[in-house]
This record gives sequence, C-alpha cells and structure tokens, in this order.
Amino acid sequence: QVRLVESGGGLVQAGGSLRLSCATSGLTFRMATMGWFRQAPGKEREFVAATRWSGGSAYGADSVKGRFTISRDNSKNTMYLQMNSLKPEDTAVYYCAATYASSRAQASDDYQYWGQGTQVTVSS
Repeated sequence: QVRLVESGGGLVQAGGSLRLSCATSGLTFRMATMGWFRQAPGKEREFVAATRWSGGSAYGADSVKGRFTISRDNSKNTMYLQMNSLKPEDTAVYYCAATYASSRAQASDDYQYWGQGTQVTVSS
C-alpha cells in the first residue's frame, strides 16, 4: 500500500521560509517521479514542482521559480520543497504526489498517488 505523508506546513510571515517534506512508504521511490501541487481556496490545483526519477526537476508557475527548490533523498524515500521569500499568494494546501509514468508529470492526471496535504499560510 502506497502512502505519502506531507509535513512542515504552518503559519509564516511574508518573507519567511518553510521546508515541506513528503515521506513515502510502499513506493519504489527511486523509480518514481515526485511532484508538489498546491490548491488555494476557490482555485484549481496548481503544479508547483517535480523531481524526476531519472534526474532533473521542473517548476510550474513563474512566481515560484527562484524561490522554491525541490529535492529528494532516495535513501530516505522522502521529497522536500524548500520555500523561501514566501508571499501571501503562496497560501494554499500543498500536496505531494507520485507517479511511475514517464510523462511530463506536470498535470494532476499524471500522478497516481497523493498525500492528504499540508496547509501553508503566509501572513502579510
């Protein structure tokens, strides 16, 4: 049974930092492409970043590029999202997701497994 558990969310002031973690079990982690998505109230789920099993990473909205960094530790079956210079518009529930598919992995439909999400709230 595949399980993804996010942690590290919370309340932070604008300009602050948070590091999200996604701990996995039941997954052949080294063979999975892992992604972060977020969903703000009243908005659709948005692709944030992905780290591919084959190496390399991708980022979604221009607004996170240069501020967010995705990484993974295959020895710990865990993925991370370092978020710096946070803005109120980064407020959302952040989800981690996993897929074995060799797709572009930037759409929700590309992923088979999902965590429950962790709330990130950035105050102005």
